[in-house]
Amino acid sequence: MNIDKILLKMKKQPHGIRHEEASKVLTYFGYRLDRQKGSHMQYVNEKGDVFTLKKESPLKAVYVKEILSRIS
Repeated sequence: MNIDKILLKMKKQPHGIRHEEASKVLTYFGYRLDRQKGSHMQYVNEKGDVFTLKKESPLKAVYVKEILSRIS
């Protein structure tokens, strides 16, 4: 699935996003996986903004909404 389709899905249905889709979006927008401890993965961008994502599917809507607010 391409980034545009994932973003549209995130906006319309934030409670049905898989971890892999969220990770793909974060990577596309300049975040990289910095470290992982247990089920939590930390992504960081070049500005130093850190985002922690729990590895679960589907993600809770609060994670999806936070991703959308950080990339816009």
